[in-house]
Amino acid sequence: MTSIILIVDDDPAGRQTLESILDEQGYQLEMAENGLQAIEMAHKFLPDVILLDVMMPDMDGFEVCQRIRSEPTLAEIPIIMLTALDDRKSLLDGLEAGADDYITKPYDRFELRARLIGITRLNRYRKLLDDRTNIEQAHLQLLDAYDATIEGWSRAMDLRDKETEGHTKRVTILSDRLARLAGIAEEELLFIRRGSLLHDIGKLGVPDAILLKPEPLTDEEWAIMRKHPQYAYDMIHPIEYLRPALDIPHCHHEKWDGSGYPRGLKGEEIPLPARIFAIIDVWDALTSDRPYRPAWEKQKVMEYINEESGKQFDPHIVELFNQMMG
Repeated sequence: MTSIILIVDDDPAGRQTLESILDEQGYQLEMAENGLQAIEMAHKFLPDVILLDVMMPDMDGFEVCQRIRSEPTLAEIPIIMLTALDDRKSLLDGLEAGADDYITKPYDRFELRARLIGITRLNRYRKLLDDRTNIEQAHLQLLDAYDATIEGWSRAMDLRDKETEGHTKRVTILSDRLARLAGIAEEELLFIRRGSLLHDIGKLGVPDAILLKPEPLTDEEWAIMRKHPQYAYDMIHPIEYLRPALDIPHCHHEKWDGSGYPRGLKGEEIPLPARIFAIIDVWDALTSDRPYRPAWEKQKVMEYINEESGKQFDPHIVELFNQMMG
């Protein structure tokens, strides 16, 4: 990409001198004859470097530099001050006004070219870093929007099935805690959280007449209900950023002894996140009231989970669950 150099000098001869030095160096050169014009052209072109003469009428280079530094859209543009003044005070005044470099007239063309190469290279690196930062911020904002959407889906499920209202939030919190005890890496916990929030998303494919039926389900209705993990897979798998969270929605009804569904996975064939979530899901379900039964006492649920160790649940995860519940 061609670097843009804005040359600011009220003297036509000064502008021509700089143009002759920088001609054929691969720069796009823009000219301004005074301070006000310089600020206008800086807004228009957003140059990579400004070569700014100090001794100008109406608005000298120090004031122009201060004005540019005070405007957010221009403040980061590198400024090299050019002047016949070579005293220490003028140098300090230029640097205090915000100049990045200072070159005295008459110019050594090779020195000027070298200074420009250095400062344009640094400015290009700064812009790359800024662009990378902006991309990362946009990515984080996008992920936040995704997670807000997921939470909206989970709330919609809770609203659809009133008897499980609040269930999703509770199991998400407990699954995170148990996953940490199981040694799940920090970067993987995000997928545990998303999978927990979406664990019953497949029930959107189950008719209300079956999902909300107060009486026991028939064998045919259970066959339909048991399809919800596959429905979850079919819904989530096409969404690339959600695929790492699929283990829980797809596999949390698998059982350690292979008697679960939808695929009859056994032992460590079942993904670890699903083995963790399966215990939390049963814990929350049994300790909550349902229209067809009151909540169990917590001690009774703990006994049940331990009885199912090695059958429904991974024995090691049951031990960690006991440790977590104290």
